[in-house]
Amino acid sequence: MTLDEVLLLLKANLPNSLSSLQEMILRSSWQGKTYTNIAAEAHYGEERVRKVASNLWQLLSDLYQEQINKSNFRQVLEVRRLNKTEQKIIHDLNQIAINTSLEYPSGPVSVNSRFYISHPVIEETVKAQISKPGSAIYIHGPRKIGKSSLLLRIIDHGKSCNLRVVTIDFQQAERSLFTNLDKFLRWFCANVSRELDLEPRMNQYWDEEMGSKISCSLYFKSYLLASSDKPLLLILNEIDWLLEYPEIAGDFLPLLRSWYEQSRYIEVWQRLRLILVGSSQILLSPKSSQSQFNIGFTLKLPALSAEQIENLAKIHGFSWINNSHVQSLMLMLGGHPFLIRLAFYHLIKMGGAEEDLENILQKAPTEEGIYQQYLQQYLLALREEPELETAFFQIVANNTGTYIDPIIAQKLQSMGLINLSGYHAYPACKLYRLYFRRKLQLPEKLEDLRFKQLETENQGLRFLSNIDELTQLANRQYFDNYLYTEWQNCIEEEIKNNTCATNSANISLVLCDVDYFDAYNRTYGKLAGDDCLKQVANAIRYCVKHPLASNNFLYGGMSYINHVSTENFQSESFEFDKFEAEKLQTNDSSTHDFEISGKITDKPILVARYSGEKFAILSRIESETAVYIGEYVRKTIKKLAIPCDYPSIDELPANVLTVSVGIASMIPNAKAEPKDLIHKAETALKKAKKQGRNQVILG
Repeated sequence: MTLDEVLLLLKANLPNSLSSLQEMILRSSWQGKTYTNIAAEAHYGEERVRKVASNLWQLLSDLYQEQINKSNFRQVLEVRRLNKTEQKIIHDLNQIAINTSLEYPSGPVSVNSRFYISHPVIEETVKAQISKPGSAIYIHGPRKIGKSSLLLRIIDHGKSCNLRVVTIDFQQAERSLFTNLDKFLRWFCANVSRELDLEPRMNQYWDEEMGSKISCSLYFKSYLLASSDKPLLLILNEIDWLLEYPEIAGDFLPLLRSWYEQSRYIEVWQRLRLILVGSSQILLSPKSSQSQFNIGFTLKLPALSAEQIENLAKIHGFSWINNSHVQSLMLMLGGHPFLIRLAFYHLIKMGGAEEDLENILQKAPTEEGIYQQYLQQYLLALREEPELETAFFQIVANNTGTYIDPIIAQKLQSMGLINLSGYHAYPACKLYRLYFRRKLQLPEKLEDLRFKQLETENQGLRFLSNIDELTQLANRQYFDNYLYTEWQNCIEEEIKNNTCATNSANISLVLCDVDYFDAYNRTYGKLAGDDCLKQVANAIRYCVKHPLASNNFLYGGMSYINHVSTENFQSESFEFDKFEAEKLQTNDSSTHDFEISGKITDKPILVARYSGEKFAILSRIESETAVYIGEYVRKTIKKLAIPCDYPSIDELPANVLTVSVGIASMIPNAKAEPKDLIHKAETALKKAKKQGRNQVILG
């Protein structure tokens, strides 16, 4: 048996899952490490490690009906073969993973998720530290490396240890707060008070003559920390955000250090446990007395190891992935958790075969690859800072290590783009080297060209990657991403607000399909067909931005339709004025509206080319409002009066171009997926076409 098989079987036979310390002991013992080494790495007392280990050996002995201890642990189990019962247990566990609803790798991995890969040493170190009075930890690592996922587990552990837990995310602060230290510290104190359910009382402790820093310290010492005997675990997330404001960082960070140092001799400060989280090492201004900010433990969150990637593959149900596959993933993606999980996510979507993995890795650094949008975000960020762009181009263009300015190196490392070895920088993975070597083909006269093209390129890049070239609407890729994001936002908002089902937000999808468009292309030619699609696209955009006035509709910044039925649309009598009709026929798409803030709803409405002659309208609207839009689009396109004469087709719905419309509306929840909404709308569209076309069906 392998160690992973041993762990799976043990987890399956235990009433509770293995703790991170238990798993660490088993893995370290398998590697032959001593209890002394294990205790030192885990920052636990050796006596506790021995006690936990003793319990584990007894569990294993009972499970296998054989005396197992640390000295014979690997020797006994490695030679054993899985029996049929054990094979079934592991197969069932893998099958559960396959059948588990996939989590798109976006944002922190929830505490109960199967897809979280732990870092036992780091997690146990953090847990041990926050149990100590007056402790402080700084956790850093590149973007999307797993810091937020780790934070969720730290918060959960802190609450289970009866700590008062407060998280402050500096990205949530308005920029105006960073213009003045006094204003910033008051905001900081007010937010900590709010999180502790305490009334803000800054005015009672603030003294202009003593200054903001001393006033802030008194507020914490005499009010926040003194308000309870329970220790306060204060988590300061995205601490790097402060570094953009050197005047604030130069005062605030040393203030935190002073609190940490005072805990050595002032009892009340021992109730404060600090955790700072950022993307890079904190460097203060050279003018500061301490250019390097050191406080407590410093832990760097690493990339995934080969063993962790193999474990993650098994969780996803890929039993065929072996060491060679893992090495290929690590070479291309550098063990980056987000990139690895995204590869596995799409691998399942593609069918989960070995050739699918090869296809993903082959296309990874191209526009056809699954990382296109992710890489484009970096490309935009680099082009906004010419110094970073030039430096990173030098790194990816050089097959050996490249020396660059330390400050620039730190920024690129915090972005996760490079690794540093001594004074030399290397691309973090092959994906970045291949993609950016091609994309950052900088001319020799870079300075002369950059300032003329930078703004245009940055604006155009975002646009071109998401646009359908013919209709100038959002493309299918943008539609899929937008739908997924809106779906997740609805679920998160419902959880956050504890919304009841009757008040939950609907997402509605309107699918419009041009009737007999293949016949139109054959009869009038492809150029005429393209022009037809442009007019249809503009008509849909027009309907969303300029809804038909009726007794059921209110013009204004926010609009609601309380009741709409198809009876409201039996009349075909509404007319466009001459100006609007000409706009529809001339493909007026200069504004490139993807998310249109129209007059139908206060929520954005996405209009996209879904595929071929199909178009999609997506928004957080009720089904009645979606029916209104669908009928309005149908009638508007018919009013365009685009001639259609197909001799080979009998019983056309009209002698002009028409569309069939399928509509679906759902309240997002964790048990459903965005594809369910799409399937429902497509089913309604098929029904509309079967029943004679030129009609709207609500699924």
